[in-house]
Amino acid sequence: MNARATIRTLATRWTVVVPIVAALALVFSWGRQLPPFAVAVVALCLAGAVLAAVHHAEVIAHRVGEPFGSLVLAVAVTVIEVALIVTLMVDGGPKTSALARDTVFAAVMITCNGIVGLSLLVGAVRSRVVVFNAEGSGAALATVATLATLSLVLPTFTVGKPGPEFSTAQLAFAAVASLFLYGLFVAVQTVRHREYFLPLTPEGALKPDEHHAALPGRGATALSLAMLLVALVAVVGDAKSVSPTIESGVEAAGMPQAVVGVVIALLVLLPETLAAVRAARRERVQTSLNLALGSAMASIGLTIPAIALASVWLDGPLHLGLGATHMVLLALTVVVGALTVVPGRATLLQGGVHLSIFAAFVFLAISP
Repeated sequence: MNARATIRTLATRWTVVVPIVAALALVFSWGRQLPPFAVAVVALCLAGAVLAAVHHAEVIAHRVGEPFGSLVLAVAVTVIEVALIVTLMVDGGPKTSALARDTVFAAVMITCNGIVGLSLLVGAVRSRVVVFNAEGSGAALATVATLATLSLVLPTFTVGKPGPEFSTAQLAFAAVASLFLYGLFVAVQTVRHREYFLPLTPEGALKPDEHHAALPGRGATALSLAMLLVALVAVVGDAKSVSPTIESGVEAAGMPQAVVGVVIALLVLLPETLAAVRAARRERVQTSLNLALGSAMASIGLTIPAIALASVWLDGPLHLGLGATHMVLLALTVVVGALTVVPGRATLLQGGVHLSIFAAFVFLAISP
C-alpha cells in the first residue's frame, strides 16, 4: 500500500513539474533561433506537457463529470490556440491572411476524421461494436457543419469583396452567429439535454459514473485546473517555438507551406487526441465524440469572433473561404459523419472510413 502511495505521489509531482519546466522552456525559447539540441529539448518538453495536460484534464473530468470534463479540455485548448493565431496574424502582416482559415480547417479535419476515426477504431477493437448517443452526436455534428459552412464556405461565394473574404458586415454577422450557435450548443450539452452526451452501455442505457477512485478534493481540482492551463500554454507555445525547424524541414523536402499548419495543428490537438483514445479504451466512446466534435466546434465558434475583433487592427486581407478541394473534403466529412452518428452504433469500418478521409486530407496537403 505504501509503494502504491509513493508511486501515486511521484506521478502527481511529475504532472506538476513537467508543465512548469515546459513553460520555462517556452520562456527561454520564444522568439529565438534555436540550435538542433535546443529544438530536441523543447520537443521533449512539449511531449511531456501533452501527457500532463491529459492527466489534469482527466482529474477535472472526474470531479465535474461528463460532459463538463470534455468541455473544459476542448475550450481551454481552443482559447489558447485562438490567442496564438491572433498573435501570429498581428505580427505576421499580410502574409498570414489565410492563417486562420488553414488552422481552423485543419482542426476540423483532424478532430472530425482523425480523432473520431481513431476513437471508433480503438473502441471497436475492444468491443466489436461501439455504442453512443445519436441525439447528442448528431446535434454536435450538425452544429459543426453549420459553423464550417457559414465561416469557411460562404466567403468563397460572397461578392461583397473580391477574393475569398467577407465584407465587414458579413464578418460581423458570421462572428455573432458563431458565438450564438456555440453558446446555444453548450447550454444544450450541459443543462437542457445533458443526458444526450453521456456514455452508453452496449444495451443503450446510460453508463454509471466511474468511481474506482475517490473524487479529487477542491484543492486538487484547483491545482489540476491551474496546471492544465500552464500545460496547454506550454503545448501551444512550444509548438510555435519548434515551428521554424518544421518550416525548414518542409521547405527542404519541397512540400507546400500548408503542411506546416497541419503539423502545428496536430501538435496542438495532441491532448484531445490522447484523452479521446483513452476514453475509447474504457468503452466510453461518447466522451471521445464529445471531445472531437466539441473541439471542432470551439475552434470555429471562438476563432471567427476573435479574428473579427482583431480585424480592426489587422493589416491586409483576411481570407476565410476554402478552395474547391477543401470544400469537397468538408462535404465528404459531413456526409460520412452523419451516416456514422445516425445509427448510434459503429464498427471498425466507420473508423477506417474516417481515417481514410483524414489520410486524404494530409496527402493533399503534401501533394495538392
